[in-house]
This record gives sequence, C-alpha cells and structure tokens, in this order.
Amino acid sequence: MYKHLFVPVEGSELSHRAMDGSIELALQLGARITGFVVEPDLPLSTMTGDRSEFTDRVKSHEAKNEAHAAALMQQFEKRALDAGVAFKAHQTTSYAVGQSIVNQAEKSGCDMIVMVSHSRSRVGKFVFGSHTKDVIIESKLPVLVLR
Repeated sequence: MYKHLFVPVEGSELSHRAMDGSIELALQLGARITGFVVEPDLPLSTMTGDRSEFTDRVKSHEAKNEAHAAALMQQFEKRALDAGVAFKAHQTTSYAVGQSIVNQAEKSGCDMIVMVSHSRSRVGKFVFGSHTKDVIIESKLPVLVLR
C-alpha cells in the first residue's frame, strides 16, 4: 500500500519520535523513507547594515543551517539503515515550512507524509503557527500525525 514515506524533522525530541515511528512503520510496510529538514530563512529583521555585514550574516546562517541539517539527516539515515530501511535525505531553507514539506514530498514521489505534532495550545498555535496543520490542509497525500 504505502511504499515511500516522507518524514520531515527539525531536531527536537519529537523529531526523534518521528524517526523511530516512521522506521517501525516502514519495516511493517516494506517501505523506504525520504527524510527532510526545512531550515528557517534568515529573519528579515537582520537585513540591515552595510552589504559586507549582511553577506557575512547570510553566509554564517547558511553554514549553521547546512551543518544542522546534515547532522540530523546523518543521524536519521544511520537509524534507518541499521534497521534495514532504505533512506534518502533532502533539505531546504524556507519561510514557508508547510508548503516546502508538501512540495518536496510530491517531488520525491512519496505516497505518505509522516510527521509529529507539537500539540501546542491555541495561544501557541496563534503565536507559532502549526506546520502540521498547514501540511494537512495543503497536501494531496495522506498525512500520518504522531504525538
């Protein structure tokens, strides 16, 4: 039925639950996993100062994002391969996290998105938004939400 799971993670404790849960599911289904990290773009508020300072901030931000994403995907890949699950990794930088998840899942040819929900309160959702909600609304693929 489902043979290619798309699993976005960001490094929190819940992300580790998504890794482990998706690996267990992949084993049961005989599926493979595409892991995904969306790193945040540089905040617009930092786009001040002279060109040289801005360029340095952008380079530093990009380097941190790439290092974080690479470390996270290496960890996920090791867990998956140790369990015998085929794994591929992707990462991007974007302000639109939910849309990036949906776009990459479709582009990767996945047939299900597996992600975690932080289960924020109404105030938390208002302040921080809900990437899970955005994905559920935007995706044509089934979305399995782990808690």
